[in-house]
Amino acid sequence: MNPLELSKAVGAVTDEDLRKAAEAAQAAQRATVLVRELAAHHRSRLQKHFLALGEEDRLLRFGQSVGNHVIEAYVDSIDFDHDSVFGVYDEKLELVGVGHFANLRDNAQGRVAEFGVSVSKSARGRGIGSALFERAAIHGRNTSVRTLYMHCLSRNSAMMHIAKKAGMKVQYAYGEADAYLELPPADTMSRLTEALDEQVADLDYLVRRNLRDARRFGLRFWRSMVPQKGTA
Repeated sequence: MNPLELSKAVGAVTDEDLRKAAEAAQAAQRATVLVRELAAHHRSRLQKHFLALGEEDRLLRFGQSVGNHVIEAYVDSIDFDHDSVFGVYDEKLELVGVGHFANLRDNAQGRVAEFGVSVSKSARGRGIGSALFERAAIHGRNTSVRTLYMHCLSRNSAMMHIAKKAGMKVQYAYGEADAYLELPPADTMSRLTEALDEQVADLDYLVRRNLRDARRFGLRFWRSMVPQKGTA
């Protein structure tokens, strides 16, 4: 019997304690996921991210099988003045997570926005999808969006996990699912949180980019100092 099993057996640790500890660990992991808002000059990075998705991942992200030309047209059509796009970078400064926050038409209940997310296969299990959703939700609050909406295939377990975890109302029909989250109005804390999150993510990206460039420069410098064959 390992220490954890022993602690449970004597009542020192309950299943509820373990659940809370797991949730705290997941929250700590998500806190390290930094989300940046992207702009039009990031289209090439977005296209690279989406084109790298496999057939099944494309089906789950777009609701249907799509070819490269469809993805290229989709990326070209994103209106960054109307919508917001958020991204998560890996250690190599490659986009491994993308969330598209698309403003829809207002209805009787107020403004509505749709959220779609994709995470690279190599980066799953790190809370990236949840971090992108949370950023989209707080952005929606701060831009007077009343309802955040997601549409996906009902077998998209990642999206369903995000929806249920956020307390969204989910409606199922014919293998598809629509999820709705009513957002509270913005307040000082929500505005401050989004501003700080963006500044931290931008600073982190700049530091890592500068370190990468410095390493590349150093490598080129030392290579230039090493005599080439036939020149010594």
